[in-house]
Amino acid sequence: MITTISTAFERELQKLIQERIETLSNNLLGGLAISSMEEYREQVGRIAELRNVLSLCEEAASIINKTR
Repeated sequence: MITTISTAFERELQKLIQERIETLSNNLLGGLAISSMEEYREQVGRIAELRNVLSLCEEAASIINKTR
């Protein structure tokens, strides 16, 4: 039961992170809320860090699956 909840949580978290990346990317492409190069760089940095978080989620899941 705990594994099922954990797996569902992981999937939902990854889905929410991916949706956030898409929102930030769309805002960036559309020029929304970007009025300076600093804001552009900040948005690009946020997207990059969210992608890193997704990668870490996958790495953590892989580690957990190997220890079972």
